[in-house]
Amino acid sequence: MDHLISGRLGWDDIAIFDVFRDPTASNIVGSSAGWLVVIGGIITAALLLVRGWWQPLLFEWLTTTDHKKIGIMYIVVGLVMFARGVAEGVVMRTQYVTAFEGGYLTADHFSELFSTHGTIMIFFALMPFLIGFMNLLVPLMIGARDVAFPRLNQISLAFTVVGAMLLMISLVIGKFSTGGWTGYPPYTGVAFQPGTGPDYWIWSLGLSGIGSLLTGINFAVTIYKMRCPGMTFMRMPVFVWTALCTSILLIFALPPLTAVVIMQALDRYLDFHFFTNDLGGNMMNFANLFWMFGHPEVYILILPAFGLYSEFTAIFAGKRIYGYTSLVIATMAIAVLSFTVWLHHFFTMGQSPTINVAFGIATMLIAIPTGVKVYVWIATLWGGRIRMRTPVIYLGGFIFFFAIGGYTGILLANPTINFTVHNSQFVVAHFHNVLLPGTLFAVLAGIYVWFPKFFGFRLDERWSATTAWLFIVGFTFAFMPLYMVGLMGLPRRSPAFDDPGYIPYMIVAMGGALCLLAALCALIGTFIVSARRRDELAVPGGDPWDGRTLEWATPAPVPEWNFAFLPEVKRLDAFEVEKAQGTAYRIDREDFEDIELAPKSWIGLTIIVFGTLLGFAMVFWIWWLAVLSATVVLAHAIGLGFVRDAGEIVPADVVERTERDWIAAARQGQGTDRTLEVSPRNRGFSARIGEA
Repeated sequence: MDHLISGRLGWDDIAIFDVFRDPTASNIVGSSAGWLVVIGGIITAALLLVRGWWQPLLFEWLTTTDHKKIGIMYIVVGLVMFARGVAEGVVMRTQYVTAFEGGYLTADHFSELFSTHGTIMIFFALMPFLIGFMNLLVPLMIGARDVAFPRLNQISLAFTVVGAMLLMISLVIGKFSTGGWTGYPPYTGVAFQPGTGPDYWIWSLGLSGIGSLLTGINFAVTIYKMRCPGMTFMRMPVFVWTALCTSILLIFALPPLTAVVIMQALDRYLDFHFFTNDLGGNMMNFANLFWMFGHPEVYILILPAFGLYSEFTAIFAGKRIYGYTSLVIATMAIAVLSFTVWLHHFFTMGQSPTINVAFGIATMLIAIPTGVKVYVWIATLWGGRIRMRTPVIYLGGFIFFFAIGGYTGILLANPTINFTVHNSQFVVAHFHNVLLPGTLFAVLAGIYVWFPKFFGFRLDERWSATTAWLFIVGFTFAFMPLYMVGLMGLPRRSPAFDDPGYIPYMIVAMGGALCLLAALCALIGTFIVSARRRDELAVPGGDPWDGRTLEWATPAPVPEWNFAFLPEVKRLDAFEVEKAQGTAYRIDREDFEDIELAPKSWIGLTIIVFGTLLGFAMVFWIWWLAVLSATVVLAHAIGLGFVRDAGEIVPADVVERTERDWIAAARQGQGTDRTLEVSPRNRGFSARIGEA
């Protein structure tokens, strides 16, 4: 009877009590992490109840379909998961410092750490960051009031949250997979891991993958169908181009991941033999299917980041992006070529030399459009009026590190060299060298640039710059030594080593990891300090950096309806053109109309609660709970088809008053020259308003 009610869930699965059962150093670390999650959840719930924050959280955020709030929630999820990923990275670096003597973590615990670290950073930190920016910026940049399918947008976020929740639950109940973020069988099969670990991996990726696929569909339709009058494809901002290509990648790259997750689940739950060692199973099918998704995933992460770099490089260089057409072509070329290089992830797995050479050449070819982008950013800076603000610090660090990562990528694209360093720390250094500066630095710079657009005040420049330098210095010392130990022969994923020559490099890498932890703390401090100085840093004009694209042609924070009138675009960088011609901040129409907003919806909250219960029930074989949870979600989804919710109507007089107040403030306020943009005088109005 107990088995029917609780499945395979037992008291021994409560991981936070492991420290009391066996107080080893490894269990102390693992249980402490679980207790942090439990205590953090209790404190959060208490604050929500005591301060009454649960009401706005529930009725203004968790039920919203506004793309801006959904984008902010994506980024918040990314920040929370990023903090866990950084903490796990520090623990792994600590293990390596003591690895010559065997370390203080068990081999299984260390394997669990690098599995959760990779899964979190790729799927639940970087992806939410970039999808969050797509939500925030794409509708505004194309002059739309929202995405094409607002409720679907909420559903996408909900599935992402479900995956993140399952990962956090695995700290408290059960264990996560020890098979790495790729989940390679047969090691993740029942024969080698009969416990809950691979099942947590399957359901966290499977459910969050649904959200990512829906996001791709939503934004592809939004960009194709929701552009404002006059915005042809070649008048779209570069970030919108990268978002479009990312959406296409999501649509075509997610199905292989979905297929491989389903097949792996069938192997584990119903004794199928897709990827087992016997009865016709073939692990190579898993490798091919996974990396048919996995390498496009790299560009799903990095293309939106390239778009962010392109946008703020033009802003802080004070000139139009150099080679716009070349940049667009390079973006599309990368999107296409990303589907032709997946096999370079397993050159050593036995395919013929001819196949290896073909994929090696394709890998080298994709470096060409990527190099074009780097050249374009450098050329944009050349001859520009560069302001050395925080985003430019991140940009400089990115170009330097990305060049090194690109060079090592060319080395790894050569199958003969790849055989030598495959599965070594050299590979770890390479992909961190590409993904961290390529994606994370863009996200951090993007937060600095667009934070005032959505919160109404700037981030403190001194704290922001300090954070940037800490990330750059920390990255240098955390990952550059790994190239050396990789060439010396240290394998990745190994919890211990027997060569004392690695120790000095590991100590340096540990120092870098601590610096990255300090950078994370500085980032949190930046938000706190800036919030306390919000009145001094306020930018109600909405254009604190003298921006070029349409999102800057709105107040800060942006009204829920985005634009009083849908803008009409005649050239690239439409808002910059208006300011240059003296036609910005004018009302040429009097026909203000009521605006209908997308209705709020409870489906997202239903998916978060019952989707998490469904995933948990499937992990622990609690079949009645799985059926109940799936039924509730499906019933709610089907029920939506029988109800037509009317959205909130914003009266025309409210729209008109908001628009006129903003424009009057802009034209009467004191415009700020670029040289004073980090001073209290910057209220978000360009100095060129007065030139009209």
